[in-house]
Amino acid sequence: MIKTALVSCLIFLVSFSAFSQQKAAYKFHSHNDYLQSAPFWTAYANGAASIEVDVILQDGQLMVAHEIETIQPERTLASLYLDPIRQAKKLGIGQLDFQLLVDIKTAAYPSMKVLKEVLEGYDDILAIPGKQTGVRVVISGNRPAVEDYDQYPPAILFDYQHTEFPENLPWQKIALVSLPFQRFSEWNGKGRLVHAEKKKLDELIAKVHAVDRPIRFWGAPDSKTAWKAFADMGIDYINTDMPFEASEYLKSLPQNVVGSSHRHNIYHPKYEVDGATVPVNQIILMIGDGNGLAHISAGMYAHGNELNLTQLRHIGLVKTQAADDFTTDSAAGATALATGHKANNRAIGFSPEGKALSNLPELLENYQFNSGILTTDHLTGATPASFYAHCEDRGMTVDIANDLRESSLDLFIGGGKNDFLLQGRDLIAPLNQAGFTIVKSLEELNDPAIGKAGYFASNQGLPTVMKGREGFLKTAAEQSLAFLGNKEQPFFLLIEGSMIDTGGHWNSAETVVEEEIDFDEAVGEVIAYADAHPGTLVLITADHETGGVTLPQGNMGNAEVELNFDTNDHTGIMVPLFAYGAHSGEFMGVYENTEIFKKIMQLVDQYHER
Repeated sequence: MIKTALVSCLIFLVSFSAFSQQKAAYKFHSHNDYLQSAPFWTAYANGAASIEVDVILQDGQLMVAHEIETIQPERTLASLYLDPIRQAKKLGIGQLDFQLLVDIKTAAYPSMKVLKEVLEGYDDILAIPGKQTGVRVVISGNRPAVEDYDQYPPAILFDYQHTEFPENLPWQKIALVSLPFQRFSEWNGKGRLVHAEKKKLDELIAKVHAVDRPIRFWGAPDSKTAWKAFADMGIDYINTDMPFEASEYLKSLPQNVVGSSHRHNIYHPKYEVDGATVPVNQIILMIGDGNGLAHISAGMYAHGNELNLTQLRHIGLVKTQAADDFTTDSAAGATALATGHKANNRAIGFSPEGKALSNLPELLENYQFNSGILTTDHLTGATPASFYAHCEDRGMTVDIANDLRESSLDLFIGGGKNDFLLQGRDLIAPLNQAGFTIVKSLEELNDPAIGKAGYFASNQGLPTVMKGREGFLKTAAEQSLAFLGNKEQPFFLLIEGSMIDTGGHWNSAETVVEEEIDFDEAVGEVIAYADAHPGTLVLITADHETGGVTLPQGNMGNAEVELNFDTNDHTGIMVPLFAYGAHSGEFMGVYENTEIFKKIMQLVDQYHER
């Protein structure tokens, strides 16, 4: 009863869930499938292209087992495989487009005689060349002599286990070539194949493909590293004892292995005042939302192993924990950067005690600094809002939008214009009343008559780089720097690349890489500005890491990298900080995110009077 219930439950899941016959981009072979807790169904549900079952002839029946000692009376070829396959067909679950590799452990001819008789009762599910599609039955293990293959019905095929191919081989009866991996390599699936062994394997795979047959290796390493290597080598059936894990991983490869066609020139800093103890008059804080070290590395490798960011010499590591949680959200993370105080998750410029926290633009106004924010997010998004708003919860969009008119900002650029028109309230007109000129293009910022300016780059959210936003951040950064620089006063500018975080949440390797490269293009613009304007301090960091990203593998020659995601949420991993320009050396080391604010204010106090 328990086993029947288990199978029924699995059938239901296979019928109505997303794991019903979603074929992997690369084929895998479920090795010793009968040892799974739910034989056949586990492999079938995960899209196995080949399923292996060991059989032993005993008392006229084909029992499923590897050794006689492990035989169980109810576990026959029919009960564990042929009947479930028929049931899958009856229920219309997926397609019977796979091979059943029957590994015979007893004498070939008597075992084949019984197998032939058994299969005659299942001809409705079997593939018959030229007549019908279905399951391809392939015999492995103890097989008849090759010259006898043609004596068996068309539904029965065989594997071939040699590396030499005589001219008289009955290829019409040979489904694939199966070989022991350890005959050709000692690789254990960690690190990389040595060149000589890989060359030997490549030549063998090419030889098998030249006779138009697939190849599989048994006894092969069984790990993500091995699966990736075998997929790259063109092994047709990747051997695994972990159908679910192999299926999920192999399906992810087309999305997780990425490069980029986008290229920008690398700006090489002059380093003339990098780290110099000169007055700080321009402070540019760049936040790559969700931008961890792995994201930066991925963008670097996909961009030919070089970024503007990687030219910088002063580097620190930043702890990102929130006041009430190990893992911060953008609101608490950005509040720490903007105010120097830890906040609860979801709080925007608001302390755990329920008090409004003074932010950098508000405090710097006392030192005659102008301030601006530039974001690819909604202007009411958690990160930019933390530099002008004071709200208990990041979801209080109307209140956040209303705080913008009361802010100390002289410039804002970002998306989400409609956020200022929610609940029938026009919060744009009050911006005009507060002295902001709402421009219709970035070019209008060149007008020297404009005192305070705002630009809504979109009514809703801005698109990703892949959807057409390429170059916006760089151009907007250039215009923002010119606008604030023309005021002939010290200034603070926040520049946020928000959608690196989006890529992490989506587990989209391409989004992470393209947004990273786009952000880096703006980094180059900012570093160049710092070189042209001594007294500029550039800080480039993140509010948190998103996605738990690792880079298992890549290809430097192809500027290609594989990203692996551990989560679709934020993590508590430290994030890097890159500093350039005046006093940049003071941002090296390991410290809390609140220290960035404190270090900035110490420098302002050192060189500027209230």
